Amino acid sequence: MPQFFLHNFGCRATQADGSAIQRRLAGHGLTQAASAEAADVVVFNTCTVTAAADQDARAAIRRAHRLNPGARIMVTGCYAQRAPKEVSELPGVTWVVGNSHKHLVADIAAGPGGDPGTFVSREALALSAPAFTVVGNIFAHTELIAAPVTGGDDLISRTRPNLKVQDGCNNRCSFCIIPSVRGQSRSLPLARAIEETNALVAAGYREMVLSGINLGRWGRDFQPQQRFEQLLRALLAETAIEKIRISSVEPMDWSDELISLVAASPRIAKHAHVPLQSGSDRILRAMHRRYRPWHYAEKIRKIREAMPDAAIGADVMAGFPGETDELFEESRIFIERLPFTYLHVFTYSSRPGTPSAAMPNQVPVHVARERNRVLRELAAEKNLEFRRRFVGRVLDVITLHTCDDETTEALSDNYLKVEVSGCHDSNARLVARIQGLTIEGLLA
Repeated sequence: MPQFFLHNFGCRATQADGSAIQRRLAGHGLTQAASAEAADVVVFNTCTVTAAADQDARAAIRRAHRLNPGARIMVTGCYAQRAPKEVSELPGVTWVVGNSHKHLVADIAAGPGGDPGTFVSREALALSAPAFTVVGNIFAHTELIAAPVTGGDDLISRTRPNLKVQDGCNNRCSFCIIPSVRGQSRSLPLARAIEETNALVAAGYREMVLSGINLGRWGRDFQPQQRFEQLLRALLAETAIEKIRISSVEPMDWSDELISLVAASPRIAKHAHVPLQSGSDRILRAMHRRYRPWHYAEKIRKIREAMPDAAIGADVMAGFPGETDELFEESRIFIERLPFTYLHVFTYSSRPGTPSAAMPNQVPVHVARERNRVLRELAAEKNLEFRRRFVGRVLDVITLHTCDDETTEALSDNYLKVEVSGCHDSNARLVARIQGLTIEGLLA
């Protein structure tokens, strides 16, 4: 029986896509290999948010071909959508399938291969013929692949599976390539989201992560429109999932209703990830972000007032074009003054075709990296201060893996890494008394 190996890169939405691809490959009779070297088909589900993401994908593809030259290699995801010809020229690549046809990955991979170097247009897509299948920017009727599990053999290794309920983005941030590789915002229907959540419960999962490219816009493409808060209320009312964790939600979508709902429900993790990018008003305007620093600060303060112990995180970018020393310091001070508990810090990466790539005053790489280091140190200080608050207290945690030596890795409701003494099975919900600090988390 043919074997496949899947390598995911990038965000939670990509991870969720990967889970669906895994299931569909298995449904076509392929079994999962332990490594790329042992597989007949190797699928790379790629990211293209930065130049480093492209580079990582290329290196992995080359390595897989070098170690297993007989394997057929498929490349899908955002990098495949953005640069299909570039990807197809990498050694060993058999198929290139963009996001627009990601739902056909299993059909293509399970069919017989063709002659190397053959390209077909999307109109001439023939699943059994081409060695290279390059599909382009078709998004109007793209299927939103969400299925995490539907019973049967569990192919998801994560204790906390992602349920992708939204894809695409209608924003046009000047630095972002994602709208052009994932298309316009589209939502998983409410009934389907409930069905998939119930399938997770039936499969034994206790916590899930709601994910999307622009998650807070869920339901806005429906007629009549629905809102993200309606989705949460329906999942709470019509499923028995024990814990829902919300992934990234843009600041303008953290409505008073959403904040109150998250704060009030014991079944929603006390965790708010609110992308910032910059604390400088001038840079936010150049980024085409839809809020000003004072709007953002008001949202964060409301979240903190409603949930004093919640994790509050943000994405922050260092080195955007035109970011002077003074503007960077303005951003750093803004971040320092807000009650963040962690930051995801990125160095600006120019993406072909985005407005920011053509902007003047590009920041030298060494300057951007130094600013990145400053922000990461600030984030570490804030995280340490937050963790110290919980020594001697009790936290609700879920175990992520079966015990390693004498402790078990777990995650708290408020997004803290916890090492729990003793051996416990994964996917167990525990009450943990915090005894001290570890390098990055807590000891319980």
